[in-house]
Amino acid sequence: MSDLSIRIISADEHAAFIAARPSASFLQTPGWAAVKSEWKAESLGWYEPANPAELVGVGLVLYRQMPKVKRYLAYLPEGPAIDWDAIDLGRYLRPLAEHAQAQGAFGIRMGPPVPTRRWTAKTIKDAIAGGQQPRLGDVRPDVIEPSGATVANQLRALGWKAPRVGEGFAAGQPQYVFQVPLADRGPDDLLKNMNQLWRRNIKKADKMGVEVTQGGPEDLKAFHQLYVETAERDHFTPRPLPYFEKMYSAMATQPAGCCDFRVYNAHHEGDLVASTIWIRVGGHSWYSYGASSTAKRDVRGSNAIQWRMMSDALESGATVYDLRGITDTLDPNDPHVGLIQFKVGTGGEAVEYVGEWDLPLNKALYTAFDLYMRRR
Repeated sequence: MSDLSIRIISADEHAAFIAARPSASFLQTPGWAAVKSEWKAESLGWYEPANPAELVGVGLVLYRQMPKVKRYLAYLPEGPAIDWDAIDLGRYLRPLAEHAQAQGAFGIRMGPPVPTRRWTAKTIKDAIAGGQQPRLGDVRPDVIEPSGATVANQLRALGWKAPRVGEGFAAGQPQYVFQVPLADRGPDDLLKNMNQLWRRNIKKADKMGVEVTQGGPEDLKAFHQLYVETAERDHFTPRPLPYFEKMYSAMATQPAGCCDFRVYNAHHEGDLVASTIWIRVGGHSWYSYGASSTAKRDVRGSNAIQWRMMSDALESGATVYDLRGITDTLDPNDPHVGLIQFKVGTGGEAVEYVGEWDLPLNKALYTAFDLYMRRR
């Protein structure tokens, strides 16, 4: 079969294609280009040669310029949105490489939304308690996804390279995430699958009068104040308020209704105790950002707001509630293990994806950029 044709498409065409799919990453919606406005961006569409009007795949490409040289890294976060089960992925990826090179790219990085392995909450809990396997990847998975190995083998054959963990210029998106399957489940099923602490905390928040409501752009300032407080407490660098204002404006107003973007607030006796950002594209919903107050931790606002978002995801028809990234550490003495334990309490599963793959188009410039990113 001949390769597909590829060309730049409009935001409306892009959004309409995403809206018609069962699911796709919010990082592949056209609105994400406006969030990452410091990058050059374009929407690409793939077409069957026999039917030039038949759009069969889309991708949001972000171009990051190399210092002092007008050459770019072409980045497709958690994408592109193509048929990853295709017998020949080269039909999609060869035209992508040609197009990116013509646009001045020295290399491409993409993150295929293809899972490879899954671990249940019980398996992870037992592994942490056992203390014999310091990394999630060392634990025998409950499910091995055959599509993951198939895609990885095709990518290698096409010249793509999987970044080694901890090396090379920074991977943008996590390879390990934690998700709660929602398909064929009701609220009672979700509660039953949670651990006893989660169920008790949800019940306690309700008993203590924690109220969770859906907010709007006017709530972003309060969200950000709580987010900065969370960053100071948990030792990470917070994003500035304008980033979230831009995010709300870009993501909540996308064409064709391809993305549902919400702010949630949890109050206790008038005090904001937790605030979050929730996103849904098709059947996939995400807990994207979260913040909680240091005071009144005992009212369990974080559990209450997670339960509300999970319940709303279920009601909206989502089949997955995604709590986003986790590290792969299972060492009880590692401070990062607390995040995994919090998410494991939801009763979901850890999912490993194939990760972010690179295609060097100009090896000299690719190596130079890699060295630059290592030294930053």
